[in-house]
Amino acid sequence: MAEENKEQQEQQGGGKKKLIILLVVILLLLGGGGGAAYKFLVLDKQEKQQEENKAEKIQEEIRNVEDLGIMFEVGTFVVNLSDKDADRYLKVTVILEVENEQVKQEVEKRLPQIKDSITTLLFTKTSRELKTAEGVEKLKEEILRRVNAILPLGGVKNVYFTDFVIQTA
Repeated sequence: MAEENKEQQEQQGGGKKKLIILLVVILLLLGGGGGAAYKFLVLDKQEKQQEENKAEKIQEEIRNVEDLGIMFEVGTFVVNLSDKDADRYLKVTVILEVENEQVKQEVEKRLPQIKDSITTLLFTKTSRELKTAEGVEKLKEEILRRVNAILPLGGVKNVYFTDFVIQTA
């Protein structure tokens, strides 16, 4: 009887071990299947969306290049900056991007007014304002607003600096 009890316990213990091993295998299979499904269904969609977004950005950049306006060089300006502690000079070459030939002709007609407006604006700036990228961008925006205010229909799309030097005396 004692031997039969041992055999039954061994069979039950072996059965429990088999059940545990079977459960672990099933869990591993389910986990692996879930992970694979996540990768193929979710991550692949995200990668496709990122690729589509990159393609859209490239197309937008191409459109921006195609919409490039006519470039008009206003000239090079050398002005004293309004620093109080030292004499500082600014040398800047300004190029305007205009929408079309009509706007270019209008800029040519009003060039003395445009140059005066830009020179007057540059006199008010300090070297501290112009040493940062934000300061230079703000200067471009101010020139753009002033020039478009002079032109009857506006039409200046952008302002570019091809030369920008701050010199101390």
